[in-house]
Amino acid sequence: MEPKLAFPQDSPPLAILCAAKVAGVSLTLDPKLASGSAPTLHLGSGDFIHGVNTILRYIARVASVTSFYGQDAIQAAYVDQWLDYAPVILSGSEFEAACSFLDGYLASRTFLVSYGLSIADIVVWSNLAGTGQRWESLRRSKKYQNLVRWFNSIADYSDTLDEVVSAYVGKRGIGKSPAPSLKEKLPDSKQNISIPEVDLPGAKVGEVCVRFAPEPSGYLHIGHAKAGLLNKYFAERYKGRLIVRFDDTNPSKESNEFVENVLKDVETLGIKYDIVTYTSDYFPQLMEMAENLIKQGKAYVDDTPKEQMRSERMDGVESKCRNNTVQDNLSLWKEMINGTERGMQCCVRGKLDMQDPNKSLRDPVYYRCNTDPHHRIGSKYKVYPTYDFACPFVDALEGVTHALRSSEYHDRNAQYYRILQEMGLRRVEIYEFSRLNMVYTVLSKRKLLWFVQNKKVEDWTDPRFPTVQGIVRRGLKVEALVQFILEQGASKNLNLMEWDKLWTINKKIIDPVCGRHTAVLKDQRVLFTLTNGPEEPFIRVLPRHKKYEGAGKKATTFTNKIWLESADASVISIGEEVTLMDWGNAIIKEIKTQNGIITELLGELHLEGSVKMTKLKLTWLPDIEDLVSLSLVEFDYLIKKKKLEEDDNFLDNLNPCTCQEFPALGDANMRNLKQGEIIQLERKGYYRCDAPFIRSSKPIVLFAIPDGRQKSATK
Repeated sequence: MEPKLAFPQDSPPLAILCAAKVAGVSLTLDPKLASGSAPTLHLGSGDFIHGVNTILRYIARVASVTSFYGQDAIQAAYVDQWLDYAPVILSGSEFEAACSFLDGYLASRTFLVSYGLSIADIVVWSNLAGTGQRWESLRRSKKYQNLVRWFNSIADYSDTLDEVVSAYVGKRGIGKSPAPSLKEKLPDSKQNISIPEVDLPGAKVGEVCVRFAPEPSGYLHIGHAKAGLLNKYFAERYKGRLIVRFDDTNPSKESNEFVENVLKDVETLGIKYDIVTYTSDYFPQLMEMAENLIKQGKAYVDDTPKEQMRSERMDGVESKCRNNTVQDNLSLWKEMINGTERGMQCCVRGKLDMQDPNKSLRDPVYYRCNTDPHHRIGSKYKVYPTYDFACPFVDALEGVTHALRSSEYHDRNAQYYRILQEMGLRRVEIYEFSRLNMVYTVLSKRKLLWFVQNKKVEDWTDPRFPTVQGIVRRGLKVEALVQFILEQGASKNLNLMEWDKLWTINKKIIDPVCGRHTAVLKDQRVLFTLTNGPEEPFIRVLPRHKKYEGAGKKATTFTNKIWLESADASVISIGEEVTLMDWGNAIIKEIKTQNGIITELLGELHLEGSVKMTKLKLTWLPDIEDLVSLSLVEFDYLIKKKKLEEDDNFLDNLNPCTCQEFPALGDANMRNLKQGEIIQLERKGYYRCDAPFIRSSKPIVLFAIPDGRQKSATK
């Protein structure tokens, strides 16, 4: 028996209603209490709970949401504080002051308590939403950007939050307009892309220049997509310039293939840039700068072995070469430029501060030798700048005003500014955002390259890969990826994101428009003979999508012998009436078996029967030669551990089975599917056509698209 929530109709407890929806707690609503009465929750056991906060704490404890009441006693105490304060600070004349306080509090936070959604977020959110137009006016004014970002992100956690607000909150606030009858259907909420407004420090409209600077050593992955889209967002917001720059300073890892595919990915993501540049365009100026720093005594050439140098930097021990004369340094620099045996033993280091607590400032390497040919300029150079040296130089030279960097580089920000200072160049503002980390996923290009080189995947476009081309090939719409990334904004909080959220967004985009088709597993099907079925097959033209005409039409053949899934046949009883989808009802008269396995069903059509009265609604295919062969492919994560720690070896956590193929038969209309087209197989799930129909002997290949909740559509 569901708990029953009793409350006055003129003051519905919005916080409880919202919390119950998010927590997965089903309630029967009884809005018949006298005005002014506190809500009461009547439990199936006969017990009852009285009062808003008491009910909220009960919901938090029984919620299906992890850590909804905090992860420990201290966090639970913080949650309790918000439950007590929210209705007080967000009412009356102090409303705007409370908003200002919350805006400051949320400046560096994603959630109110710790790093996850708690009932505190829902309570504060519902108290804001409950003020109606008062909050909406402030929300549109862009006055409290951190608070608006947080409010939008909480709303996206559950589609039902907006539904609850629509039902119980009028323009003047909660209870100011009548709540609908409990039998009325709440209005559908619209899925909008929420882009939090974030300011760049010191930015001026028309004067901002940002850059997206990938290294051409692999294809773009979902983490790069976040960086690219944030740069695009700021360039557009400030009516500024966006440079796509290839950081091509390591010829051993880079290739023209990667350059071409990065540009392809940039186009796929809809990133409009002003110019494409290459760090290699500035090699002469970079070499000149390095030589000038050597002449000024701000850099030196070091031949310390690599491991010894690393150890000395960690311990703050100066290199024996640190006090070489300028002449000795210039002589060794020429050896490096010429790629001699002596030069190959050396590197150029900046003379910064070997005692600085920030180890990135302990004489970082500026230049090193590499005799591998460069993908653009061949073997012209034997020395190449490090990223740490080249990036600030080229940023300043190209007029970049704001360099967006993920927070993993935070400790190197001081180095970036110091190197600009040493070079005598203008300051470029760094703006940090959190690196995008996904569960069961490696984003290191070195590790992704291992999968490619060891044939664990097809190539960089493999649908198991987190590359842009990989996830698009899996069936992700670019609009879903853009929405997923922009909803996070430029937060600095490190979060491990679930793929399910991304696929849920994707489902909402594809479901309203993708065509519907039918398939049965080839090795798991049972013939159903309809004794009063049509003597001759006939065809009806039906919509591919009942609610979207743009999906087109399909021709469905009706025969007296049809194929059912074995799983469906196994749960049917003799005498049972079932519904054959897009046809009508049928009654099972006989079930034939052999060795305990169902081999055939016999039955009669009962088209006058009510589809509302049947328990089973079955997909089926006609027994005709025109059916097409399908290969339904399902994928799993490449890594079996949700989060790899720093000391984890990814090779010890490989998923042994990441791909399964299931032979199936599909309706004849699937001959017309195009490569890349997304469809829904009724009662199975969503699929993307990777290989369309060519000939009868070659199956159509369909990749299963996750929908955010379904583990397997074929089992």
